[in-house]
Parts: sequence; structure tokens; C-alpha cells
Amino acid sequence: MRKLLAIIILGLLFSGNAYTQCIQGNCKNGQGTYTWENGDKHVGEWKDNKKSGQGTFTYANGIKYVGEFNDNAFEGQGTVTYVNGDKYVGEWKDNKENGQGTFTYVNGDKNVGEWRDNKRIGQGTYIYSNGDKYVGEFNDNAFEGQGTFTYVNGDKNVGEWKDSKRIGQGTFTYANEDQYVGEWKDNKRIGQGTFIYSNGDRYVGEFNDNEFEGQGTYIYSNGDKYVGEFNDNAFEGQGTVTYSNGDKYVGEWKDNKENGQGTYAWADGDKYVGEWKDSKRIGQGTFTYANGQIDVGQWKDNKLVK
Repeated sequence: MRKLLAIIILGLLFSGNAYTQCIQGNCKNGQGTYTWENGDKHVGEWKDNKKSGQGTFTYANGIKYVGEFNDNAFEGQGTVTYVNGDKYVGEWKDNKENGQGTFTYVNGDKNVGEWRDNKRIGQGTYIYSNGDKYVGEFNDNAFEGQGTFTYVNGDKNVGEWKDSKRIGQGTFTYANEDQYVGEWKDNKRIGQGTFIYSNGDRYVGEFNDNEFEGQGTYIYSNGDKYVGEFNDNAFEGQGTVTYSNGDKYVGEWKDNKENGQGTYAWADGDKYVGEWKDSKRIGQGTFTYANGQIDVGQWKDNKLVK
């Protein structure tokens, strides 16, 4: 009975290892091919019963590693080709991407640079299939730190990044030569900044959600200047415009036009104090001429009506 039991146990042991074995060569110290019951397969060099040196490990699901091994782990230079067509070529340690390497995605994107434990960390370059390119610092697989993003249409951003978004200080130069220099948050112009147009106009002040909003100064290329409140990229609220010809308006604005109470002083000495609508004298007001004449009353379309 004990003899029969021993035979049964030996039979189970051999049948259990039928697909986990060295099927060719020397899998202890030398060159050999080893297969596992789950379908994995290693072809290459062995030392002290461990994968060591050059070899190829093919997983049952089709993923394949070709390169260096140490103590049964991917270590050194190697290439992994994934079933979906993605490919990593570079340095490995403890079965993970560690060191310099290039990851090419099946969609055509390419990630080149430093890796740690399968994540992008340190300096590198990410090239999109459409030609856009980021060069700079990475952390935890995201753009983080200082970096430059160059768009295929000619736009370019240089500055700080976090979670692959523009954040902090940065400079965005557009293909048409417009330029923004200032603060960013979540890829949007938010905070203090300067927007310089290619025609020479310039805005300096507060931004929110990519637009002029809050206090700011807009200087036209011809020398005209507005200082005051903005909303939705327009003069809105209290503000002062000083014109290059010497005229000056101080008062309320809406949609880039004088609207509400305000004072307009002309360079020749004339002055109007009163109500405005869409940059016209409309409502109650007083017009004082340089010669001392005063007109007080209701105005419409810049004319005194009563």
C-alpha cells in the first residue's frame, strides 16, 4: 500500500511539472530554453538556475522582452514589445524601466528620457504623432517642472508645468508673434501677466480664464493708454484713457466705450462732465468751453437738446 502511494505521489509530481521544465539546452549554467505551465517561455543564458545574461522572455499573453537579465530579472539594456504594438527600448532594473529609455506608442507618440520604476521622472522629450513636442522635466509620467512645448502650428510655450498642464510663470509665443508672459493655472492665463500683440499693442494686468479681467493697463501702438478695470477682455468699470493727442477721459466704461458718469477733457481746454452712452454725450451734463462758455442740460448724440 505504501509502495502504491509512493508511485501515485511521484506520478503527480511528474505530471504537475510536465509543462514547467527545461526543454532544450542547459538551464542551470549555460544556454537553454525553459517553459512554464502557464505558457511563459525563456530562451537564453542561465547561471545557478537563474536567468542571467542575454535572453528572450515571452509571456503567454504575447508580451516579449529581449535583452539582459540578472538574478531572474530584466536588468540592463532591453526591449519590451507589447501586444498592442507599444514598445520600450532602454535600461531596466528589477523588471521595470529604470534609466534612459524610449517608449514608442502604437499611435505614433514617442517618449524619450529618464525612467524610474516604469514612470517618467527627470529630463525627457515627448513627441506627439502630430508633431507637437514637449522637452523638459517629468514626474510620475506627467510634465512637471520647467519645460518647453512646441506646437506644430508654430506656437511655443516655455515655463512651469504640473500634471502636464501649464502652471506658474511662463511665456507663450504664438505663431502670429503675439506673446503672453505671466502666470498660468490649469493651462489658462490666470493672475498677473503681460500680453503683447504683434501690432505693438500691449496689455499689462490681471487675467482670469484667459481673458483680461480686473485691474490693468492697455497701451495702444499709437500711444493711447487706458488704465482701469477690465471684464471679458473689454474696458468695463472705472477707468482713464489718455490719448496721444492730449485728450483725456476719466469715468465709467462698458464694452470698451464711455458709459455712465465721466469727464472728458480735450487738449484745447474744452471739458464735458456728465452722462455718457456708447461714447456719446447722452443725458445730463455740463460742457465748459476753453473760452469760458458753459452749456448745462440734457444731451443727445453729443448735442445739447434742452
